[in-house]
Amino acid sequence: MPSAYDVPFLEAIKLPKSSPISDERIVHLVRHAIKYAPSPFHVQSCRAIVLFGAEHDRLWDFARVRAKEQMDEETWKRSEGKIGEYKGAYGTVLFFEDTEAVKKFPPFLQDLIAQFPEWAEHSNGMNQFIAWTAFNTEGLGANLQHYQKMIEKDVQATWNVPETWVLRAQLVFGTATGPPRGGVNKEFAPYEGRLLVYGQKN
Repeated sequence: MPSAYDVPFLEAIKLPKSSPISDERIVHLVRHAIKYAPSPFHVQSCRAIVLFGAEHDRLWDFARVRAKEQMDEETWKRSEGKIGEYKGAYGTVLFFEDTEAVKKFPPFLQDLIAQFPEWAEHSNGMNQFIAWTAFNTEGLGANLQHYQKMIEKDVQATWNVPETWVLRAQLVFGTATGPPRGGVNKEFAPYEGRLLVYGQKN
């Protein structure tokens, strides 16, 4: 008999257009994430836009149009329902990286940061993780999407986004309706071959 945690993909990502907390509280949680997440040399280059209501719907209308234009027919058939589920959620947080932020540093630090672009990716990921976890603790479910290559121009034009802000991810959220996809009974690969340990004393 299937477990209650065996949630099909489209059910797992389905987040209703409702929230157990206020919009003000949601914005507070995102603000907290971008303030306190660590960043290389404290550059604080993560930026965010929170979309509710019709603004959120507009984002996923853009995604639907651009995806249909750019995907082959088979890929589009698999993606159409997912995009509809994202639009059916309560809101979206757009996460950006501000390429202008490093310019406040001395040249030698600018050069160092430029040599390691993955630092910015790590920092932006931590911002996303903090916001996602904060949402979860207050009854919101979320899923992270990456349609930025398709929708970035629409986003910049619609919400007056500075040209130096580069869109990195879209965190879709709404009232949690069940456990994460796969739940507690999901199967995990064994640690062997995935984790190496040296010098452990006990």
